[in-house]
Amino acid sequence: QVQLVESGGGLVQAGGSLRLSCVASGRTFNNNNMGWFRQAPGKEREFVAAITWNSNTYYADSVKGRFTISRDNAKNKVYLQMNSLRREDTAVYYCAAAHLGITIATMTGGNGLDAWGQGTLVTVSS
Repeated sequence: QVQLVESGGGLVQAGGSLRLSCVASGRTFNNNNMGWFRQAPGKEREFVAAITWNSNTYYADSVKGRFTISRDNAKNKVYLQMNSLRREDTAVYYCAAAHLGITIATMTGGNGLDAWGQGTLVTVSS
């Protein structure tokens, strides 16, 4: 059974940093584009960052320059380093794997995704 499990969320003060991790089990995702999404209370789920199978990266404008997505295919893991956190970054963060061949453009719309994690809560206090 395919499973994505996120970790690393928590409570942090504004300006602080957190590193989220996502580990995949059940099969390898080394050839899949991977992404992070988030959902704040009362809002729609939104795209945060994506990384292609060969490590090209893409970011939402709201996190560009502050967040960094990376992957370690040997460990079947994807990471999201979040720096200079703001209150508006408070959300549940989800890891997702795209179906093979799905483009980043399709992923950013939340489409073409093969698997989701259960989410990890990030709370940024002022």
